[in-house]
Amino acid sequence: MRPVRRLPRPRTLRARLTFGLVVLLAVSCAAVGLAAVVELNGFLTRRLDEQLAQVGTRFPESLEHKGALPDDHDGDEHGDTRRLATGTFGARLLNGRVTHKGLIRSGDPSADLGVDLTAADRARLARVPADGRPHSVDLSALGDYRVVASAGRDRDVLISGLPLEPVEATVHRLELVAGIVFGLALVVTGVAGALWVRWSLRPLSRVADTATRVSELPLASGVVALPARAPETDPRGEVGRVAGAFNRMLGHVEDALTKRHASEERLRSFAADASHELRTPVASVRGHAELALLHPGPVPAEVTRALERIAAESSRMGEMVDDLLLLARLDAGRPLERGPVDLTRLVLDAVTDARAAGPDHRWTLDLPEEPVTVPGDTHRLHQVLANLLANARLHTPAGTKVTVTLETEAGEAGEASEGAGGAGRTAAGGGAPEGGELPAAGAGTARLSVHDDGPGVPEDLRPGVFERFTRAEHRRRPDASGGGAGLGLSIVAAVVEAHGGRVVLDSRPGATTFTVLLPLGDVSSG
Repeated sequence: MRPVRRLPRPRTLRARLTFGLVVLLAVSCAAVGLAAVVELNGFLTRRLDEQLAQVGTRFPESLEHKGALPDDHDGDEHGDTRRLATGTFGARLLNGRVTHKGLIRSGDPSADLGVDLTAADRARLARVPADGRPHSVDLSALGDYRVVASAGRDRDVLISGLPLEPVEATVHRLELVAGIVFGLALVVTGVAGALWVRWSLRPLSRVADTATRVSELPLASGVVALPARAPETDPRGEVGRVAGAFNRMLGHVEDALTKRHASEERLRSFAADASHELRTPVASVRGHAELALLHPGPVPAEVTRALERIAAESSRMGEMVDDLLLLARLDAGRPLERGPVDLTRLVLDAVTDARAAGPDHRWTLDLPEEPVTVPGDTHRLHQVLANLLANARLHTPAGTKVTVTLETEAGEAGEASEGAGGAGRTAAGGGAPEGGELPAAGAGTARLSVHDDGPGVPEDLRPGVFERFTRAEHRRRPDASGGGAGLGLSIVAAVVEAHGGRVVLDSRPGATTFTVLLPLGDVSSG
């Protein structure tokens, strides 16, 4: 059985109001038309019944006695029948059988009284009760008739009838006229109502257009310029109240976004200034510690250990300061160097360094036959790859296999549903789906993947894995000690975004993949 298709429903408020107006008018027109037709039909039928009462039984009695009534021999019988209306029907029934019948066609009963009745017509006439009340009968030979049956003086039944055709014709004419008039009224009202509703809801449409433009704005970060406010109308109306409330809400949102942006700018400025100012004292502390360790004289073991720790921690602090300064500069939108970068050579160098730093891991390469070149900053892209390899080395147990894959793709631009970079910080905060397709970032895309078969990123950490100061070494690798400050992956996301690409995480136990997508672009100018 085929499913029943539902009629399409109006979706917009304007269409619903117009549809409701037309439906209400159609119901009203149908009710008025039905009432008029019923009333007119009843009125004309009552008038016909009055005419039938005036006819009486003169005509069927004249059929029985050939123009001479039994008790009236004054010679005016034919005059009475001549005054009967054309179409008057008469019949005499004896013992349920039609014995005489006649029909006045031209006003002269003696001229043409013959009429042919079928067996069904005779049966219908026999079923008419002789109660003197009008009844409707459908005679196949004549049409619809209004008949009255009365008992005769010879134990017979005399039936007189008048045609219903004039009544039906008048009623049908009224139905036709009403249908045409009401149909035109519905069409005119539908068009006029649609224009009126559209004009009345025009302020609400402007509010909706403004809301649509606001919804398309990137509100996550940066300076946000909200569109012009929706025009306000009479505040006493519903549309005016909606427009006023919406504009006040936009004002509050704009104030909040302005204050947030000012706070972000102050925080970035502070981070950049603090990082810049801390570089010199941290380097000084590290230098003095290393100089003290080079002292030729005898130094107690405790002092030597303390100096080594100071040197190590100052070195670590220096790296953290450099990372924070880099992030602050990237957040401020400072441009990176642009030049041709040989990703193939970059991968070979980075994996060689990682193999030396992590000999207990298994490092494999999957590189294309032709070198892959992208426009960008060589130093920063090397930092991206080094951070990803360090992340795989520090957060997975010994013996883990790490595979670095580089390939190119061609395709139209697509939207990344998850990840970080390219589309902003939305994906970094929302996590990445596991096993999902990674759409191409542009007409030509370089895809760099770092895959390991370690325990995977904990599920509760995946949504914020690209956020700053996110640390998970003690959860992915229980035997890990120390570790970074949690800025490595945030630097990866920021640098990739600055190159117009994005980075995506796909992680589950036994399979974790960080995929960097970079547009190939034109490198000839570099």
